[in-house]
Amino acid sequence: MVVLAVVSGVGLAVDDRQLVGSPIWFKPFKFSLSFVVYGLSLAWMLSLLPTRRARRVGWWAGAVVAVASVIEMVIITGQVVRGKRSHFNHETPFDETLFNAMAITVVILWLGTLAIAVLLLRARLADRASAWAVRSGVVLALAGAAVGFLMTQPAPGQQRGVSKVVGAHSVGVPDGGPSMPLTGWSTTGGDLRVPHFFGMHALQLLPLVVMGLVVLAPRLPRLRAERVRLRLILVASGAYAAVFALVTWQALRGQSLIHPDGATLTAAGLIFAGTAAGAYGALRTASPERAATSRPHEAVDASEPSEPSEPSKASDVSEPSDASDSKEPVT
Repeated sequence: MVVLAVVSGVGLAVDDRQLVGSPIWFKPFKFSLSFVVYGLSLAWMLSLLPTRRARRVGWWAGAVVAVASVIEMVIITGQVVRGKRSHFNHETPFDETLFNAMAITVVILWLGTLAIAVLLLRARLADRASAWAVRSGVVLALAGAAVGFLMTQPAPGQQRGVSKVVGAHSVGVPDGGPSMPLTGWSTTGGDLRVPHFFGMHALQLLPLVVMGLVVLAPRLPRLRAERVRLRLILVASGAYAAVFALVTWQALRGQSLIHPDGATLTAAGLIFAGTAAGAYGALRTASPERAATSRPHEAVDASEPSEPSEPSKASDVSEPSDASDSKEPVT
């Protein structure tokens, strides 16, 4: 994947061809970088599995995800070399076969990730905040990947078996119209790539929240309590899921991410208010004094030695109290 990212980067620099309103090498460049980040995240999560059996099953599931990703990238790159679009292409039987093969690899990739998600949901990880960040991240990543299946449905005016292109990223407008820089997301209509991207990258962002809380804990005593970090992660996971649902709803209504209407803004405001209230409540669950320990219910510091107790008088019997006690009587 790293090699393909480099090759695609070179292609962006030396090949000025355009495809569907975008530089032709832009798609393989984005996909290769995304697969690199996705694969590294899954590898790290698999390393957290506590048992040998779980790690063995996870290794095979990860291998399936890796192979499926490579096959998809080979097809995408090969179509770029041919000057053809890779996704939704039914122009010729060969193009249709390649797209159908990509569809199969996507399903396999999703099922491999699902197997990893089940392993992580069943695993007993030491740090509960990290455990729930990983679990929430992988479940949201599955939901984000599932948005890709919506893109394969015929857009208005398309018909299976007749149209050369069946499926679209955009909703309400044709693919290839005005778009944002870097992402390529539509600025005039809905774009299913927004929730697809946002959901899949929960795999990285939620564990990063845990790392941030751990880094801030020495300066903010409340964050030293495991219970507080856990509740903050649950709040963050809920907020992430709500935003994912919001951008999915927005895209399906044919609305651009950067042009929200009143309903979208109202929902975003409610999510923000709920998240702020949840974070405030999580931080109030422990006082700074109790949060200074990793387990706030432990009030006694075991590192301080207890004072020795006074010896009982019964122990004095082992010492002679009179010199005559240690001598034989005189007859």
